[in-house]
Amino acid sequence: MSTQPRTLLTPEEYLEIERRAEYKSEYYRGEMFAMAGARAAHNLVNSNSLRELSNQLRSGPCQVYSSDMRVHIPATGLYTYPDLVAACDKPQFIDDEFDTLLNPLVIGEVVSPSTEVYDRTEKFEHYQTIPSLMEYLLLSSERMHADLFTRASDGKWVLSTASKPEESIVFASIPCRLVLKDLYEKVEFGERSGTRPVIK
Repeated sequence: MSTQPRTLLTPEEYLEIERRAEYKSEYYRGEMFAMAGARAAHNLVNSNSLRELSNQLRSGPCQVYSSDMRVHIPATGLYTYPDLVAACDKPQFIDDEFDTLLNPLVIGEVVSPSTEVYDRTEKFEHYQTIPSLMEYLLLSSERMHADLFTRASDGKWVLSTASKPEESIVFASIPCRLVLKDLYEKVEFGERSGTRPVIK
């Protein structure tokens, strides 16, 4: 019994479909991957982080975007929606729709058990190919913990961590200092975070 060959989408076809869609999908190697919703802890950590970053960057040249901003990684072809993105100087977009960013300076992801391995390995490898990216923030939705990877002058990534309420994450590329008790304000742990498909 023969099977029907799988039809792969071009990036242009993906963008055309995605811009009309009612829900978000990532794209990689000709395939679209629907994104599942997230639970309360994930959403609170994300919204708290966006609030703190936006407040601290309000008077400067940087802009902070939520997970509705799509990011394209030309070197690998991935189109994805980070939980938070900061861009400084002049943001560059893939076209005049201004909905697909090319030059993020900082990317942040709120991780759950189902996404953590991917966010720390494959996805991070994609992000590392972005020339403009200087820092990558990972925030746990299961416990109070933050990891910040900063690109050093030799191209290596240096890790700094924080896991206590009074501890903070200090960025090198933007004038921001995030205190964990602010990022985890009103977050209750114990529930399981939402799932998301892993891109292979």
